[in-house]
Amino acid sequence: MTLTPRLASDSAACCWIPLFALRCETARRPELTSHPHPHPLALLAPDTGRRIWQVSSLARRAGVKPGMTVSQAIGLCPTLKLCEPDPVHYDEQFTRLVAALVTVSPVVEPVELGRVFVGTDGLEGLYGEPEKIVEAIKCGIRNAECGIESGSPLAHSAFHIPHSAFRVGWGRGKFVSWVAATRARPGAAVIVRPGEEGKFLASQPLGVLPLDPDTHRRLLQLGVRTLGALATLPEEAVVSQFGRSGRRLWRLAAGLVSEPVVGRVVPEPIVAALTFFSSIGDRDKTQLERSPPAGAVERLVVEFTAFAPGTVEQQLFARDANAAARAGRRRALQSAAQEIALRIKRPMLYHVIEVQPWSRLPERRYALIDYEP
Repeated sequence: MTLTPRLASDSAACCWIPLFALRCETARRPELTSHPHPHPLALLAPDTGRRIWQVSSLARRAGVKPGMTVSQAIGLCPTLKLCEPDPVHYDEQFTRLVAALVTVSPVVEPVELGRVFVGTDGLEGLYGEPEKIVEAIKCGIRNAECGIESGSPLAHSAFHIPHSAFRVGWGRGKFVSWVAATRARPGAAVIVRPGEEGKFLASQPLGVLPLDPDTHRRLLQLGVRTLGALATLPEEAVVSQFGRSGRRLWRLAAGLVSEPVVGRVVPEPIVAALTFFSSIGDRDKTQLERSPPAGAVERLVVEFTAFAPGTVEQQLFARDANAAARAGRRRALQSAAQEIALRIKRPMLYHVIEVQPWSRLPERRYALIDYEP
């Protein structure tokens, strides 16, 4: 059996969109921010509707923070606008972003929603200096925003977050490029040239390291507040205090760790299309009966993507099936909600969330937020 070699790159560009999920909501619902006096926004956590996941800058200024309960957040900010999460939509938008970056480099490594590493080894032959490579990445993102994606027959579906929300960092290895992205202004880039990693990292705060709260607290008690201060300590002394993780933290702070970007093999989609040379009006398919098209059907397209190796682990298979079923139910609910809104011309669906479970008054115990399809 021949294994496909994994693509890797030592030089990296980090594309980062802070508050990716919240930006997805404001991008598809401009009324949330286009009002002359916009409300503070908060996105509920996907796993539970009783805690805050992401907050806007206005809500943060009012004291609302991620992880708060809904009752705490509303107590601090009575005008807070709560948004129900839509993880399926966020995943779709992130997939479109990754697809756009693949058109620039074959080495793309998604990390989390809103953060992607792009391997840039060899791209200097196509684009030139790092500044040109970063500009090519931004151009790919702009094309995705306009709906020009990878030659897909479904190119009408665009990535809706404006490219001005992106921050890009370029450097040797994932850590340096990630820190550079966190220091970039919205829509801009920070480039760390080879040999300048130590100088760049020296002034950065400890918060950029992957620290657990206890290690962070102990380092602050020792007077270590920047990566430069950590790198000046003897490596073995740090190891004796914090163990194996301490060695890794010290080497990251000193710029001695260069983790390569590891790409993934993107499967080619299977597309089946059927063209009707004479438009037909008969609709005998179940899905078309539920959501009939506006006019006669001229062409049908089916695309299969995101294939993965099979598994004999029944538990994993069941979990994937449950996730797919939940996503299908959510899409069906969204379709029904949209149809109701079109017919009645005003919202009639609400989501019940628990605000003050200890209250004896039902009107204080629960709150209603608009269900946005």
